[in-house]
Amino acid sequence: MAWYPLFPLPVVLFPGALLPLHIFEPRYRAMIADCAEGNQRFVLLPPGEDQEAPAPGTVGTIARIRAVQPLTDGRSNIAVSGEERISLTVLAPSDRPYLVGEVASLADFDESPGVSPADTARLLAFGERYVNALSTMSETEPDADLSVDPGTLTFQIASLTEWDFPTKQHFLTLRSTRERVERLLAALPSMLGDVEARAATHRGAKLNGKGKHHA
Repeated sequence: MAWYPLFPLPVVLFPGALLPLHIFEPRYRAMIADCAEGNQRFVLLPPGEDQEAPAPGTVGTIARIRAVQPLTDGRSNIAVSGEERISLTVLAPSDRPYLVGEVASLADFDESPGVSPADTARLLAFGERYVNALSTMSETEPDADLSVDPGTLTFQIASLTEWDFPTKQHFLTLRSTRERVERLLAALPSMLGDVEARAATHRGAKLNGKGKHHA
């Protein structure tokens, strides 16, 4: 068990993924300042009903601050990386303007049999194609360093998808690596068809803009 500042937000941070955040509320400005003086970590998790405090048992992720860009009016842009998943145990009394809670680590179950090498290889290939298509649309170099560990890989790929918040949050709570792999292998072919088609359209539009003409 450990105590962490809590940042309730309807955004999912997956282990092994990066996430940019814009910090503007005074209480979270204070939280980031305190984290900068401490261990650089807070917990990102969903808010409770009616945007209230999260309930015990809520699943989130420990976020480690990787970069801070201060703005002139006190706001800031930060980049965080996802570390381990946690479950909120209890909220703590605090004199700080933000919530503080005790959390417990949420590891995957031990499974036998585990994920097969063939399924891991398929998932990695899908992930690389997804990264390449997104890079084409953003006109950037592919920069995702995908893991060969299936547990980590499932979260890295899920972070790239356009799933809505409830779907991503549910995926975060799954403690079976094999189930996460199977869900992605079932969903990725159709998602890849869509994103690769959009990437091809973007590539074609870019070529036309450079004077290429097609009959």
